[in-house]
Amino acid sequence: MSVRAEVNTESKQIIIFVKGAFGFNLIHEFKRCYSDKRDYQFTIDLRKVDYIDSAGLGILINMQNYLEHNDGAIKLVNTLPQVRKILAISRFDKKFRIE
Repeated sequence: MSVRAEVNTESKQIIIFVKGAFGFNLIHEFKRCYSDKRDYQFTIDLRKVDYIDSAGLGILINMQNYLEHNDGAIKLVNTLPQVRKILAISRFDKKFRIE
């Protein structure tokens, strides 16, 4: 699997790990990680993502809209330089906390 989630029910936190190219092919796997979990805090670990396309960016926006989280509430962590560049060009630093 290219997407897996670690759920901590005590602290209401979920870390979603994505591996490989982040695009349309991951939409269903990714959505399963956050569906029906609106009261959780999310961190998306992108350390193993070597490429993100417009569909991957759309998946992140859809997640934020579905969860009804404010801008900056979802963290994107461990981004590789080429992914961070795409996120910066797309101005995702205004919608997500990038660490």
